[in-house]
Amino acid sequence: MQGKVLIVTGALGALGKVVTEAALSRGARVAGIDHAPSQMPATAERIEIGSVDLSDAAQAKTAVEAAAKHFGRLDALINIAGGFAFETVGEGDIKTWQRMHTLNLLTALNTSHAALQHLAASKAGRIVNIGAMGALQAGSGMGPYAASKAGVHRLTEALANEWKGKVTVNAVLPSIIDTKTNRADMPNADFSKWVTAQELAEVILFLASDAASGITGALIPVSGRV
Repeated sequence: MQGKVLIVTGALGALGKVVTEAALSRGARVAGIDHAPSQMPATAERIEIGSVDLSDAAQAKTAVEAAAKHFGRLDALINIAGGFAFETVGEGDIKTWQRMHTLNLLTALNTSHAALQHLAASKAGRIVNIGAMGALQAGSGMGPYAASKAGVHRLTEALANEWKGKVTVNAVLPSIIDTKTNRADMPNADFSKWVTAQELAEVILFLASDAASGITGALIPVSGRV
């Protein structure tokens, strides 16, 4: 990752923080974009762009351009921004489906669209999306979330084919990520089986590296020990 310039969306979340710190520790420079406000001053190695709604195409473009201007180029985009909702179809609300579509698919689409030309100008442009194992076959209560993440899978495949030879586009498909929020939501689960944020970050950064030049259009399960 030495010298690479990365954008990490959802950079202030549980996974985003781990990916950002891991990338920085390996010599990368990182622009973090998040919906939450940021108070961190910009440095030569890191910039945080807060209060951004990536579901708005104009805001996504403005944030990506700010990152490209700060560092002079972009090498990789890691789309982590998103959300989760558990709701059955019969007892749920159509607004939940719309919210999941907005948070998980539109954010990745808008940021990718804004970054593509910058990434194509890199000798090793990369996009890494966050899909979901749960989107391969939706269980009860997983409809809205699974549908939105299935959209991320199809976005990944479409972009990989459209930009073949210019930008690699892949997705990681975690099962349950070991975070404080997930532990609180599922206190009786066996946390030791879940994939850790650090384990997931290792796969993400591999896909963003020069070593993954031969991989594009892949949906890679990272299921821990589930």
